[in-house]
Amino acid sequence: MMLRKICRALIIQLLQLEARLALRCYRPHLIGITGNTGKTSAKDAIYAVLAKSFPVRCSAKSFNSEIGVPLSILGRPNAWGRPLGWLKNLIAGLLLSLLRRDYPTWLILEIGVDRPTDLQRLAKWLELEVAVLTSLPAVPVHLEAFASAEDLIQEKLTLLTMVQTGGVIILNGDDERIMAAREKLNGNFKRLHLRVLTYGFKDGNNLQLNNERLYYENNRPVGLTFKVNYQGHMVPFRLTGLIGRHQLYAPAAALAVGAALNLNLVTMAEALIAYQPPPGRLRLLRGLKDSIILDDTYNASPAAVTEALKTLKEITTTGKKIAVLGEMLELGEKTIDAHRQIGREAALAADLIITVGVRAKFIAEAAEQKGIHPDNLKHFAEARAAGQALEHLLAPGDLILVKGSQAVRLERVVEEIMAEPERNGELLCRQEPEWQER
Repeated sequence: MMLRKICRALIIQLLQLEARLALRCYRPHLIGITGNTGKTSAKDAIYAVLAKSFPVRCSAKSFNSEIGVPLSILGRPNAWGRPLGWLKNLIAGLLLSLLRRDYPTWLILEIGVDRPTDLQRLAKWLELEVAVLTSLPAVPVHLEAFASAEDLIQEKLTLLTMVQTGGVIILNGDDERIMAAREKLNGNFKRLHLRVLTYGFKDGNNLQLNNERLYYENNRPVGLTFKVNYQGHMVPFRLTGLIGRHQLYAPAAALAVGAALNLNLVTMAEALIAYQPPPGRLRLLRGLKDSIILDDTYNASPAAVTEALKTLKEITTTGKKIAVLGEMLELGEKTIDAHRQIGREAALAADLIITVGVRAKFIAEAAEQKGIHPDNLKHFAEARAAGQALEHLLAPGDLILVKGSQAVRLERVVEEIMAEPERNGELLCRQEPEWQER
């Protein structure tokens, strides 16, 4: 175990050194994205917008850690537990700086925070031209590693200090904590001549969304229509595959980045036509017996589960509404209260609630207290059993939301009830061999 830790630390140091050399060699423009929710979706949307106009590369999947960020800069895959794979990565990373090659002029980096000082360490060598802050919810994930939610928020705000003089900061203007932080940091922004753009639904945002509507085909939800107002110009959008109002924050962030780089709204609207949320981020999938799956299995935080349940409640369907909810991890002292709050919200959104994992029992308890009949509450210790039981409960027109923390592996529930299991590698999250072996 000790040897593994030493090897891991050495690999991280070498990868970061090679990443720094690559940045010095190629001088790309860097866009950094952080937040407690929506990072990967925003990253993919920004890529869709910029790829039409610039040579650009973005982090693969959710490469946002102290290993993932340098791998993204070097354009290398995760070698997982394969020593030869890491050796190959290190050799390729060194050659990248020694031998001049084609390299993107823009890099979009997703940057996560798992522990204190994660971002502070990156700030020592990573200088951004654009920083995007997606959200700062009251009960964030990874809270167990921090003394308080405020400490975690302050760590994420470190991203804004990484922007070089004359750069751009993109903020979710609907997030109260983000806007409170902006007030405190405005003096620094002005001193460094940083341009700040906000996006969201509220009045006062530089880029404002409005008139969002779900649209249906053959009684099935298909996507969202909405309008964007920027500098007095109003442009209509129609995106398939996005069904939750909160999912529009990702394309909104992308449009704000594009606007900061002087891209035309109409051009960006055309670029976003092909955008789809990443696997496991509230994606629409066809289910068995002509049911509809809302696959939101990548991860879960209280704020994200709340938004997913709102979407479940709002969608019109001909069958029953089912919420499959896994436990939420890394919430520290907020664990019990957060699960009970989700139970109360689920009782208002679903006809049938299925919970998975030890902590998820608090969801079921609160849902029953809120009025859900015990016959409509089912609990399972693990995901596969929940999926197999759910298969027998489905009927045509049923709408099933599946959401839980990464470790609960609720993609296995979706695999049991999806109409096209042969496409699981394409449609579901965590389908790599390394995940399948766990």
